[in-house]
Amino acid sequence: MVQAVLAIDQGTTNSKAALVTAGGDLLATGSAPVGLSTPHPGWVEQDPENLWQSVLHAISTATSFEGGRVEVVGIALSTQRESVVGWNRSGEPVGPVLGWQDVRTAEWCAQLPSYVDDLVRRRTGLRVDAMFSAPKMRWLLDRSDAYVGTVDAWLIHRLTGCQEHLTEAGNASRTLLYDTVALDWSPELLEAFDIPRAALPDVRPSNAGFGVTKDVPGLADGIPIVAVLADSHAAMYGQGCTQAGTAKATYGTGSSVMTPIAGFEPSGCTLAWLTDRPMYALEGNIVSSGAALAWTANLLGLPDVGALTTLAATVESAEDVVLVPAFAGLGAPHWDREARAALTGMSSSTTRAHIARAAVDAVAHQICDITDTIPGTLSSLRADGGATVSGLLMQTQADLLGHPVEAADVPEISALGVAELAWTTLGETTDWAGKRSFRTFDPGIDAGDRDRRRAEWAQAVASVRVRPA
Repeated sequence: MVQAVLAIDQGTTNSKAALVTAGGDLLATGSAPVGLSTPHPGWVEQDPENLWQSVLHAISTATSFEGGRVEVVGIALSTQRESVVGWNRSGEPVGPVLGWQDVRTAEWCAQLPSYVDDLVRRRTGLRVDAMFSAPKMRWLLDRSDAYVGTVDAWLIHRLTGCQEHLTEAGNASRTLLYDTVALDWSPELLEAFDIPRAALPDVRPSNAGFGVTKDVPGLADGIPIVAVLADSHAAMYGQGCTQAGTAKATYGTGSSVMTPIAGFEPSGCTLAWLTDRPMYALEGNIVSSGAALAWTANLLGLPDVGALTTLAATVESAEDVVLVPAFAGLGAPHWDREARAALTGMSSSTTRAHIARAAVDAVAHQICDITDTIPGTLSSLRADGGATVSGLLMQTQADLLGHPVEAADVPEISALGVAELAWTTLGETTDWAGKRSFRTFDPGIDAGDRDRRRAEWAQAVASVRVRPA
C-alpha cells in the first residue's frame, strides 16, 4: 500500500489536488476551475459553494488514481490569500467570496485615520490597502452577523464537517489584524477595524493540526489536516528559499516576490510560516501579472496566453511600446490604487506582436520593481506559477534582472511545498528542493540595454501615477 499526503492547492482561478509521497513524488493530480465575477467596476467575487465544489472535484480526480491502492495519511492545504468568506453557524455562506483583487473598500481605507496605517505597519509589517482582508471583513459584517475568515478557514470548516473554526498564522498575517510579533490577533487592530474577536477563527501554527475530515465526499472520516500554508508562502517553502539572498517569484493572476529575513520589520514584512519558530519574509505584491497577459490576449483576439507569448516571440522587442497594467491601480512598491492602466509609445508601425511583447515585458518589469527594493545582493530568483511555462517570459525576466532565473520544473510547487511541510510534521526527513531540477535562464542583454529599458518603463509608470512617488 502506498502512503500519500493529499495536498490541496486552492488558488484564484483553479483548485488543484495532488497525491504526494514521502519522497516528493506526484502520484496523481486533479484540478477544477473556479469562476470569478465582476458585478461592478473594481468588485471581484467568487461563489463560496462553487469554490468548495471545485475543491471536491479536484480531490475526486486525484484520488481516482489507479496505479495501486493509496492510503491518504494526511491533508495539506495551500490557499489563496487575503480573500474573505462569511458564513453562519451551520456553515452556510452569507455572501460572496470577496477576492484579494477586490477594491470596493479602497475609498473606505483612504478615509481611515493616519494612526491606523501606522498601527498596522508596526503590528503587521503591512500597510492599509483594499487588497488585504480586514476591510473586506468589515464590509461583510456590515451586511450580516457572521463568522468571517480567509479561504483556509472556510475550507478547514467544510473539510471538518463544520466542526472547526481555525486559521493558519501565515494566512492570518495577511488580514491586517494579526500581530506578527505577539503571534495573536491584535486587540488594537480589531478595534481599529471594528472586527469582533468572536467572528474570527482561532489561529494555529502552520503545522499544528487543524482537525480531521468529516463528511467529505470521496474521503474517509478522520484523516488529519496536518499542515496549512498560504499559497505564496507554500511556494517559498517548496522552492527552498530559507536563506538570505534567495528569493522566489510566483507568477499567477498577480505575483508575489518573497525573500526570507532574520526577524520582523515594520515595512513590507509578512509571516511566511510558523512552526517551532516564525519565518519572516519581505514581500512585494503585484496586482496584475498573469491577468495582464490574459487581458492583452483578449484585446488582441487571441485564444489564450500561450498564443499571446507565441505572437510576442515573433518580434525582437516591443519597439518602445510599454503596457502599464494598472487596471486596479499599482501594487508594490508603488502602492497607488488611483493609478490607471496605459499603453504608450505606439506608432504607425506598431503591430499586434509589439503589443503582445509589451505585455510580457510588463510582467517582468513589475518583478524587477520589487527586487530592486530588496536590501543586499540577490544571489538567485526562483520562479514558479503557470506563466513560467513561457520561455520568453523567463528569458525576459533574466534580461531585465541582470542575473539568472531558475524556473521550477513542476507547476504544482505550492502543493508540493505544503505537502513537504506535512510530511516533515509526520516525522519524515525531506529535502525536496535540494533534489529538484530547474530550467535556468541567463541574462542575454548588456547593462546599457537593460538600463535603457528599465528607464523607459519607469517613465511610463510615472506617467500613470496619481499619488506622488
